[in-house]
Amino acid sequence: MGDFVRVETEAGIATIRLDRPPMNALSSQMQDEIGAAAAQVSADPDIRAVILYGGERLFAAGADVKEMADASYARSMEIGAGIQNAYKAVARIPKPVIAAITGYALGGGLELALCADFRVLGENAKVGQPEIQLGIIPGAGGTQRLPRLIGPARAKDLVFSGRVVDAAEALRIGLADQVVPSADVYAAARLLAERYRHAAPLALRAAKQAIDEGLERDLGAGLEIERLQFTGLFGTEDQKTGMRSFLENGPGKATFSGR
Repeated sequence: MGDFVRVETEAGIATIRLDRPPMNALSSQMQDEIGAAAAQVSADPDIRAVILYGGERLFAAGADVKEMADASYARSMEIGAGIQNAYKAVARIPKPVIAAITGYALGGGLELALCADFRVLGENAKVGQPEIQLGIIPGAGGTQRLPRLIGPARAKDLVFSGRVVDAAEALRIGLADQVVPSADVYAAARLLAERYRHAAPLALRAAKQAIDEGLERDLGAGLEIERLQFTGLFGTEDQKTGMRSFLENGPGKATFSGR
């Protein structure tokens, strides 16, 4: 548990909680703590799903500009590597990850949410990549994960203009998966996480890896990744449990051990 990021676990669901008032500005220390939290939940076999949450007021208003304003080129290289490494750790969590977003998710805050598999936004949410207004570009996935999610033209619109979009537009362009009343954001994210709490964890891990890695390659290579993940699961106890349960009891009745 760090000074600004903590992991709270209940009934197989972990919450990575950002807590650096007033705006959850993503300082270098906070980025390191996010990476450590991601490693912690990735390694814990009892955790079946993860929620990223910034609290009732806001998710994260972006990077700590005070840290970067006078940075040299050499220091900017360190800053960029640090935040990308932390966010890669989040994106590679081998379990379903849901970002629960209230208020602002801007710049590095939105880029962190892009590392999740799903995004639940409150009706008061405002999201965007305003880095262009600071004379820079997104440096933690905004030019890469964003176009992969919403398409290049829409991503260019947000990145080139730096404009902020509301929850309704985020849902319309595919940046949000759900929009709910702001007071219900965490509960909605937890309900979504509950869908995966009893699923076969090794199969979930394989499915996430196949999709994410396949998107980075051509179709043929992606199909090969899928084939290897598919056949590898036949060496697991969960596959035997799942198929026996299906034959004996019908679908959706198996209890998986994660082995």
